[in-house]
This record gives sequence, C-alpha cells and structure tokens, in this order.
Amino acid sequence: MHTLPLGHSDLHVTPICLGTMTFGEQVAEPAAHAILDRALERGVNFIDTAEMYAVPAREATCGATESIIGRWFASRPGTRGKVVLATKVAGPSRGMPWIRKGQGMTAADIVASCEGSLRRLQTDVIDLYQIHWPERHVPAFGTLYYDPSKEVSTTPIHDQLEALAGLVRAGKVRYVGLSNETPYGVHEFVRLAEQHGLPRVASVQNPYCLLNRSWENAMDETCHRLGVSLLAYSPLAFGLLTGKFDQYAPADAGAPQQARIARYESVRKQRWGRPEALAAARRYNQLARDHGLSPTQMALAFCYHQWRVSSTIIGVTSLAQLDEDLDAWDTRLSPELLAAIDAVRWEIRDPAQ
Repeated sequence: MHTLPLGHSDLHVTPICLGTMTFGEQVAEPAAHAILDRALERGVNFIDTAEMYAVPAREATCGATESIIGRWFASRPGTRGKVVLATKVAGPSRGMPWIRKGQGMTAADIVASCEGSLRRLQTDVIDLYQIHWPERHVPAFGTLYYDPSKEVSTTPIHDQLEALAGLVRAGKVRYVGLSNETPYGVHEFVRLAEQHGLPRVASVQNPYCLLNRSWENAMDETCHRLGVSLLAYSPLAFGLLTGKFDQYAPADAGAPQQARIARYESVRKQRWGRPEALAAARRYNQLARDHGLSPTQMALAFCYHQWRVSSTIIGVTSLAQLDEDLDAWDTRLSPELLAAIDAVRWEIRDPAQ
C-alpha cells in the first residue's frame, strides 16, 4: 500500500489507518495482537489509539488499549520502527473523573497524559500526538449548535501549543494533531503556531461517512487551504453502513449484542442511534446492493478515495473484518453511483452529524 505525507509533516502514512478503541473491551489481547500483525503484513503502517481507550469509556479499561499495543511492540522487536503511531490526550473530563480532576485540560495535564501514554505504549516517542476533543466547549459527539453560555475554557490555545511544543523539544512527540475540531479551532491553532514558532498541526481527526458529511461544510476548505490532513473516523457509522442493522431499530433488544452500537448506550443516545440515521443507512445500503456492492464496500470506498481524506481510520473486532475492510481498497465507485449518493444526501442531509 502506498503512503502519503500527513499535512506539512514528514510523516508518511498509509491511506488506511488501524483504529484500536475496541482493544481491551470487545477484543481480547491475543486477538488484538493478531489483528495488529495482519494489518502490518498487509501493508498498513498507521495505528491510532488514545489514552481513554478502550471504549465505552470506563475507569477499569482506561489506558488498556495503549497497554495492549505496548506489549505488542515489546513482544515483536523492530516493529515499532515500522509503524507511525498516533495517540490522543483526552479533552476535559466531562463525566470521566478517572481521566483527570477538574473541568479543563491544563498544560500540565497534557504533559502528564503524554508521559502516561509513553509508558503504556512502551515507546520513547509518539509520532502524532492529538488533542482528542477541544478544551473549548464546541458542538461535537451529536451536539449541533455552539452555545457560548456553556463556555468554561480555562486553558488558552496558545498555552496548549506551548505544552505540546515542550514535548516536541524533549523528543517525546514528533508532530501534533487535533480531533473533533471546528474551522475556528483549526485556524487558531495554525495561526498561533505560525505567529509564535510553535508546532503546526498536521492533521484533524473528525467523523466522515455517508451519514455525516458535515466536514464538507467549511472544514474541507479550511484544511485544504491550511495544508492540514483529514483522518476520517467512523467511515461505517458505528456499523450502520455495514447493513447488519437494517432490520432493527437502533435500540432494539434484538439487535446483535456483540455489535458496538448495541453495547454502548451513550452512543445510541448520540448521533449514531438516531432513527433518522438508521433510516438513511438503509437507503445507502440498498443503493450499494443495487450496484452490485456490499454496503461495507461502498461506504469505505466513498471515504478511501475522497480527495478530502488523507487516511481513513477503520475499527475491527476480527481478522475477517480487517480483511474485508482492506479488500475494499480496490473498490472504485462509478460517477453514476457517486451522483446517486449525492442525490440521497441532498434529500436527507447529515442525519448523524
């Protein structure tokens, strides 16, 4: 698989990234190591994780995913140098006091979180260190509107960049990125970095899929003009775009219980569990079948070959899922099918935004 540069950095990543938030919850450690081995064998060089994983977030599994990856590195000498490793510092805890105390994300929090990730990952350096969600109060995770009355920010963006700069100078982080960000946030991080000689963000990790194309409403222009890469997450809309939920209501007790959306009550209450999202997924899934494709093939191919996307983050729970997702790389959508996809979006817009 070919690689491409991430933003203005010298990181070269594959256009498919292995997401790992299921490791330590849905995926036991031996199976996680097998998935990591297979991804590397098939040419994937990019792995993404976070200090708060596994998901759903809870105290007992916080940090478990990084530890599983760290033990994988330790048991396979030489592997670390073959991988572009990305992890994330959690934003303000907001209901997760086991991550940190207080409502903000201070410069000291960023440094402490990085040190913890380095220990768990058993590595000396993180290639891409991302802020998981903004320290500011922004519309994210299913919230549609910005509400200035909820602003409780305590750490200016400049101070966050200074903390990240210290980690870069210390050789603990190579490049920095953002996640779940807005156009304002990206512009401000880039502006302050250029003005003060601080690390420039290489990438933004935001949701992007057939059910949520909100990236195309300003974020695409922002990041294209600023040279910031999109790492697209949830390309299969938490499983809705695989077709396996087509016959169920989102919270139906009969839905496959091993699937993420059936296990995560908080997710069902957010964007992916909306009745409108399931109805839209059924439309797209049938469109795929009508064109001789599986729903998974169409949904992934849509992300894989978008000019807006630098790398698509896939999350799997088995080797079979991994192979299916990687095999979809060879799928190309015809102009007619892309037009049909756009026609559906014009009608139903972004039900999982």
